[in-house]
Amino acid sequence: MKEDNSIDILKKQIEKCNNIVFLGGAGVSTESNIPDFRSSDGLYKKKNYPYSPEYMLSHTFFVNHTEEFFEFYKNNLVYKDAKPNKAHIALSGLEKMGKLKAVITQNIDGLHQMAGTKNVLELHGSIHRNYCMNCNKYYSLEFILESQGIPRCERCGGIVRPDVVLYEEMLDTSILERSIQYISNAKILIVGGTSLNVYPAAGLISYFRGYPLVLINKEKTAFDNRADFIFREKIGEVLSKLI
Repeated sequence: MKEDNSIDILKKQIEKCNNIVFLGGAGVSTESNIPDFRSSDGLYKKKNYPYSPEYMLSHTFFVNHTEEFFEFYKNNLVYKDAKPNKAHIALSGLEKMGKLKAVITQNIDGLHQMAGTKNVLELHGSIHRNYCMNCNKYYSLEFILESQGIPRCERCGGIVRPDVVLYEEMLDTSILERSIQYISNAKILIVGGTSLNVYPAAGLISYFRGYPLVLINKEKTAFDNRADFIFREKIGEVLSKLI
């Protein structure tokens, strides 16, 4: 459904539903001034590095060029002053109302939690969690940002890495399984701010058996033909109208 009155129709369905799940991507945080990946001014369009951004965010690059990895990571994936936007706040409100059961996000910025959402499943990890690869000691984001060169564990000297999923690495199986369970049981699935090009995250939609499937994204996605509602507006504006 793609008519102007679809917001009102969907809003009535949300009012009656207490089992909603949200699946989001980088576009959720662009309104917090965090660039996405694939748009014209996104991270993958950067040309001022000797390697492609995709390669610099891979496990291979991390292992072979660790210091360069951290320089790129801190300059391009960490926005410590970013604040939750209308989308994050609206979803937090929906959870407080007892309607939203889970936020499943591909983002690593922690803005959903900052907005107050409790049940957040982070498919790709978080910049706010860091650990020693040798002894597993936990470290804060501030520790990473204040480190010179390669962050080293104060206890054992091991490399302290972000708890984020790099290219070539597997997603956390337990988080993936929980995400599948939430989506499989959901009555309404809202998908926002994602091109649905990255797997296995994009494949999670295939587990949805409810109605409706709602897509909020400025660009077309491969799943548009399956959607019951499609919105091309800013995700923060759409979610604010729905809540």
